Amino acid sequence: MRDAANRDEVAAEVHAATGVHLGFLTGEQEARLTFLAARRWYGWSAGPLLLADIGGGSLELAYGGGREPEIALSLPVGAGRLTRYHLPPHPPVRKRIRKQLRRHVRSVLAEAAQEIAKRPPPVRAVATSRTFTQLARLCGAPKAKAGPYRERHLDRRDLHRWIPRLAKLPDADRARLRGVKASRAHQILAGAIVAEAAMDVLGLDRLDICPWALREGILLHRLDELAEGREPEHRPVTLREALLPAMP
Repeated sequence: MRDAANRDEVAAEVHAATGVHLGFLTGEQEARLTFLAARRWYGWSAGPLLLADIGGGSLELAYGGGREPEIALSLPVGAGRLTRYHLPPHPPVRKRIRKQLRRHVRSVLAEAAQEIAKRPPPVRAVATSRTFTQLARLCGAPKAKAGPYRERHLDRRDLHRWIPRLAKLPDADRARLRGVKASRAHQILAGAIVAEAAMDVLGLDRLDICPWALREGILLHRLDELAEGREPEHRPVTLREALLPAMP
């Protein structure tokens, strides 16, 4: 809803029906919160991180060596958006169309890549989101049931080989592939094209898959706020201590 022309009207209807006030994150806020989650997962000693997160409407990129990213960007090349505006409704998707879409993604990413290239190379390049997780599983990463601590990564070479196959398959057949959910089968091709193009432009052969993303970033940010409010000296607090003020 963030970019919808009638988002305020929809939010008003939701409030009238439920009493819930909807808030909206900007793309930059989303990138920053997701970076916070990845930073906490890998730890402070992980060095400079480069983060990529493919959503439905946008691709978030963030880079930094500390708690807060030095660069936080949101680019309009999400898997859902590109599927709606650039891909035909039914496969097969011809090679010419795939190349056109890839060129479009690369052109949108060009300026961001130049800005990131001015910084020291990242020690770790990380991807989050359902799209990256499903693409990694498609390319052979362990199943979710293996647990969050199993290492998962996405290799650009493997992803490149899958794109022509995805382009030939209808949604029902894509949904039978390992890792691909039926609800996202229609946009997995666009997601794969974005991921491969982003890795190419950024000079990345591999991305580590982080199990924490935006949801965890929001929770961690809130816990930090609570902790800082209770402890002006910034004394470390336990998870239970941080949650107590929010409990009824």
